[in-house]
Amino acid sequence: GNSRLKWGVHDGVRWVAQGLLDYAGLCGFADLLRAQPRAERAVACNVAGAQAGEAVEAAVAAAGLPLHWAKSQSAQHGVRNLYERPEQLGADRWAGLIGARALHPGACLVVGAGTATTVDVLDAEGGFQGGLILPGVELMRRALAVHTAQLPLADGRFAGLPRNTMDAIVSGCLQAQAGAVERMYEQVAALPGAVCLVGGGAAGQFFELLRVPKRRVDNLVLEGLA
Repeated sequence: GNSRLKWGVHDGVRWVAQGLLDYAGLCGFADLLRAQPRAERAVACNVAGAQAGEAVEAAVAAAGLPLHWAKSQSAQHGVRNLYERPEQLGADRWAGLIGARALHPGACLVVGAGTATTVDVLDAEGGFQGGLILPGVELMRRALAVHTAQLPLADGRFAGLPRNTMDAIVSGCLQAQAGAVERMYEQVAALPGAVCLVGGGAAGQFFELLRVPKRRVDNLVLEGLA
C-alpha cells in the first residue's frame, strides 16, 4: 500500500494470520514471516515504489519463499479490465477487483479507503467499467491545513450540521468520501443484488455514513492476491 505493508498467510481456505507493518519496520519482515505457519510461496503487489519492493523481495527471499509480483492484466480470475490501457491500472486496484469478484458474484462498487480512496465499478459479468481516485480522509484534512492560511489540522468529530471549525473540516472530508461513493453507486444501483464492498484502513471513518447496500471487507487486496 501507499503507507503500510499488509500481509497475510492463507491456507487455501481461510486466513490463518494477517498483519500490518510500517515500511520503517521492513528490516524485521523476514523474521516475522519465519514465525508464521510455513507457506509455499508469496504473491504480492506494490504501489509503494521500487525501494519498498526491493525490501519486500529481500525479506521474502530470506524467508525462503518464491515470490510472484501480481500485475494488472486484460483479464484474470473472472474479471475483465476495460481500462484504456489495462497495464496502467494500479496492481492494488486490480487485486481488489479480483477479491471483490470472488466474494460477490454480482455487480458491485469496490471501494478501497486508504491514503487515497478508490471507487471502482464492477458489472454483473465481471467487467471493470472504470472508477475514481480521490484523496483519502487524512490527505483531505492535511491539504486544508497545509494549503490554507488559517485552517488547522482538524481533530474534530462528524456532525450533520457542524458548528465549529474542527468539526466542519472533519465532517466535510467524511461527507466528501461518502458522497463520491454514493454517486458512483448509482452506476450499479438498479442491477440485481448490487452491493458496495468497502475495505481499507480508513473505511471505518465513513462506512456508517453510506446510504447504499454495503458490506465491510477487511482487505480486498489480500483477498484478490489469495
